[in-house]
Amino acid sequence: MLMTKRKKGQKSEYLGHKSHGRGNCKNRRGSGNRGGRGMAGVCKHKSSWAANEAPNYFGKHGFVRANKAKAIKVAHLYEINQKAISNELEKKGGKYHFDFDGKILATGDVTVPLSIRASCWSKNVEKKLGEAGGEITKLAS
Repeated sequence: MLMTKRKKGQKSEYLGHKSHGRGNCKNRRGSGNRGGRGMAGVCKHKSSWAANEAPNYFGKHGFVRANKAKAIKVAHLYEINQKAISNELEKKGGKYHFDFDGKILATGDVTVPLSIRASCWSKNVEKKLGEAGGEITKLAS
């Protein structure tokens, strides 16, 4: 009958040696070896550790906007007018038709009658289109 072999002790190779493979015998003594217990020295000699491993240790910094404003597409009246003049828009009943899912701004002049359907527009758009014989209506969502 064979006997099971006992596992060799963890430190048996170091019997008779003072430091057990850890350098000078002072090296592993107390918590001074690791620079203090726990989070000691985070503001001083462990600051680089805190910056990399615990970035929010001193509290979160900065501001995060709760509702970010959505970017709205914008078209200017002078751009729409140029498209109408260069026959890029469809003409029905004497008016050029333009559909746009965004905001129409009243920049520039209107020289041809336009029929625009858009999500929203600035105040002066209706006035400028009315003077040129055009109209603007809400685009169905």
